[in-house]
Amino acid sequence: MSNIKIKKGDLVKVIAGKDKGNKGKIISVNHKNNTVLVEGVNMITKHTKPSAANQQGGIVHQEGPINVSNVMYLYDGKPARIQYQIKDGKKVRAAKVKDAEAVVID
Repeated sequence: MSNIKIKKGDLVKVIAGKDKGNKGKIISVNHKNNTVLVEGVNMITKHTKPSAANQQGGIVHQEGPINVSNVMYLYDGKPARIQYQIKDGKKVRAAKVKDAEAVVID
């Protein structure tokens, strides 16, 4: 069982791999494989046959999965760690930026 603390819609920065330094929004999270799809990162080429959805077929460029350990959450443009806190009896996510206090993000 994985404990992925980032979720769909979060802005992240790639910290390892061929796309290191790129930023993008999370498109989807795969908890089973510990991978995420990040907008504009790890672009792959896929050859598709013609179908009802894609009448032309041909070569399609799309995002490939990247391991969740290779991305870091961005809070106000700065890399931050995600932690959980209890506020008013509810569990909430908080971003911890280096040398600063944790800030509740949602």
